[in-house]
Amino acid sequence: MAEPQAAADVQIGDLGAYQDAVRLVLTSDLITVVHPRPGMLDRVLPWADQLTRDFRELFGYTLIATTHQVRLIRRLDTLNPSRVKIFTNRAGRAFDRRRLAYLCLVLGSFQRSRVEISLADLVRLFGPVANSIEGLGFDPVVPGHKGAVVDVLGWLVERGALRLSDGSAEAWARGDGGDADALYDIDHDICATIFRPARPVQHLTSAAGLLEGWGGSAERRARRLLLEQPVVYYADLDAETAAVLRRDDVVENLARLTGLVVERRAEGVLLADPGGRFTDRPFPGRGGVVNRAAGLLLARFADVLEEPGALGAVEPPAEADLQQDLLLRIDSALPRAGVVHDLAWSSAERAPAPPQRPERLVLVERHRLEILIEELYEQFGAASFTGAWQQDPLGLLDAALLLLTDLRLVRPVPGGVLLLPAAVRYRNITLAIPAPPEGQLDVFEGGSV
Repeated sequence: MAEPQAAADVQIGDLGAYQDAVRLVLTSDLITVVHPRPGMLDRVLPWADQLTRDFRELFGYTLIATTHQVRLIRRLDTLNPSRVKIFTNRAGRAFDRRRLAYLCLVLGSFQRSRVEISLADLVRLFGPVANSIEGLGFDPVVPGHKGAVVDVLGWLVERGALRLSDGSAEAWARGDGGDADALYDIDHDICATIFRPARPVQHLTSAAGLLEGWGGSAERRARRLLLEQPVVYYADLDAETAAVLRRDDVVENLARLTGLVVERRAEGVLLADPGGRFTDRPFPGRGGVVNRAAGLLLARFADVLEEPGALGAVEPPAEADLQQDLLLRIDSALPRAGVVHDLAWSSAERAPAPPQRPERLVLVERHRLEILIEELYEQFGAASFTGAWQQDPLGLLDAALLLLTDLRLVRPVPGGVLLLPAAVRYRNITLAIPAPPEGQLDVFEGGSV
């Protein structure tokens, strides 16, 4: 099948501006006048028609674009745990399950006939519903519950779904004066855009129902994988999808769409972003202690690899098995009582298996990981790791490994992590880490990796 050309109607002189708009749409959960930053909506809207065509023809995605909001409705083929990072409070802390549940209940509480709502009225609407859900609940005298509501409202305000017109949610949470309240204007169009599941959740008997399934073309599946994942390994794919990813026309077309650089290796392919802007997890680059500790760990892995016999290799679990395990864990918490069984939908499809078992990968065992992080603390001094991590090297180790997992550079397994092929790309990463000024210990602040 001939590959549809991306940006077909865009003049060569405008291609850079168009690629900028593509990257903004792909890296933003929602674009409004105020979110993620003022001015971004104006950079995207002029390209709305071409963007809509490209996302539909190449990926099967739907772009919602109005004069005051833009959102891309994705259709995913696999679960991606890193997507949860969209939901964070103002301090950058990820939403827990209570906050995610409150967000859904708050959105469900808004009635189209109302253009504004007070916090007291909102609590009166969603509180009884929360209390009817086993294990959730809402108690206004529990600070953690009120704090969760404040985080949810702050998240909606950041995206322009709510606008604070009077009062303060924080004062309400603290109980200042006993009757503190807040008044919000509601943008129903944005609220409706935020929650757009692929299927009604009350019709699902499995989280697999939120996925697109495997009935589409291999070309579309390959494009989505390359766009959504930091790196795609041939060993994780079925034979048909892997064959598509080896085609130059498919990968080069995505490079034209996004303005990124194609990197091919024997094990897979990735779209590299030299500017570090087309990602929700910049690496390497500015990112604080965790980012740099992750880079230094990769360098230590490379050192250990050069020691004959220092590390063993094991057969990795298949990607399809990991996806199935993740689905089973999610489905174990599915509220069966809420399913409308007459309309229930379930999928018996399973991701096609690779044609052969993946090659063995190097295992870095947990005890060696702990030794490596301790060596970094000894080399640079605990004071170099900022106040949050000075006394918690194992916490920093876990945070760094989580980042590397999201980037598909390592894969956690019982007893340690497996080094994925793309990790070798950073074997000389310390050469890019600026040396600290003489007498300065904090090598993890400032500069770029």
